Amino acid sequence: MKRIFGRMPAIASAMVQGPWGGKSDGPDGDGQKGEGSGGREGGPRNPWTQPGRPSGKGPSAIEELLRRSKESFGQGSGGGFGNLPPRPSGKTLWPAAVGILILLWLVLTCFHRVGPQERGVVTLAGKYSRTLSPGISLTLPAPLENVTTVDVEEIRTIDVGSTRAESENLVLTGDQNIIDLAYSVRWNIRNPELYLFQLSDPDTTVREVAESAMRSVVASVSLEDALGAGRTEIEQQVELRMQEILDGYKSGIRVQGVAIKQADPPTAVNDAFKAVSAAQQTAQTYLNEARAAAQQVTAKAQGEAASFDKVYEQYKLAPDVTRRRMYYETMEGVLSNVDKTIVESGNVTPFLPLPELKRRAQGASAQSAEEGQ
Repeated sequence: MKRIFGRMPAIASAMVQGPWGGKSDGPDGDGQKGEGSGGREGGPRNPWTQPGRPSGKGPSAIEELLRRSKESFGQGSGGGFGNLPPRPSGKTLWPAAVGILILLWLVLTCFHRVGPQERGVVTLAGKYSRTLSPGISLTLPAPLENVTTVDVEEIRTIDVGSTRAESENLVLTGDQNIIDLAYSVRWNIRNPELYLFQLSDPDTTVREVAESAMRSVVASVSLEDALGAGRTEIEQQVELRMQEILDGYKSGIRVQGVAIKQADPPTAVNDAFKAVSAAQQTAQTYLNEARAAAQQVTAKAQGEAASFDKVYEQYKLAPDVTRRRMYYETMEGVLSNVDKTIVESGNVTPFLPLPELKRRAQGASAQSAEEGQ
């Protein structure tokens, strides 16, 4: 700055002696022969000359401006550019100002506060040196040592795929079917120094590892498992595989979990897939009904078998009595459903129309019931 202002008078002099001529061109020193001569043979009037000032007796307006600028920056007093005002003893304040600046520099670059959820990674001349624990720590001043704080407790989330219809993330299953998957990955930092120096783009790395692990796991399961039945197992396998890959990269990242948000067929075949699903549900309903009927028949047969076993036990205890009772019960069941005629000899009526009497009794009962209504 001092050099610039030191050269300003020379620049101003060159500007004054530019297209308007030098001071020696005329009696007025501004490129004209003089106002009294009435001519302009010497060129146009110098715009930098103050009007009303006698020529050759003082500086121009721009020279006066430059002089005042130099005095305001301390050059006019002989103390040099940027001098601080002297103390009452006559000594300058520069040493005190420099000492204050050095003290501030040491305080701001040597003392570091690390939060309870953070870790401070210290680099010495750009190379990893150590990791600071939570609290107040002391390091060498910058740029010798630099500290980068990393939040190791924050749970970061990366979404892969989308639940919107216009965005699809198609994955191939083990039975050669295609599904649209949308899932999220939760992770945090386990080792801050590895996280800072081993990965150039952690978010992109985690996303690509998640896609690779998910496609690998889904390629080994069926469509039915991927759509609902085996989601939990898929999430666990993807989490384990991701952690294994990231540990191989020495990434310093811990995978907290994987959550599948959507597992649907592609939009182009969604209607056909719904029809197939409805048919499968109907078939499953019929199977369930058939199983229920089979269970009822089986239970009835098992009950009859148990009853026969009980009768057989009694038969073994008294075969004649049991045989006679079974005969009577069988004949009672047979004769109750056929017309019977009883014929006896002697003084009893030889013919007794029991079926006719039974029908008459039933007709009378029905007629009396109608009359009662």
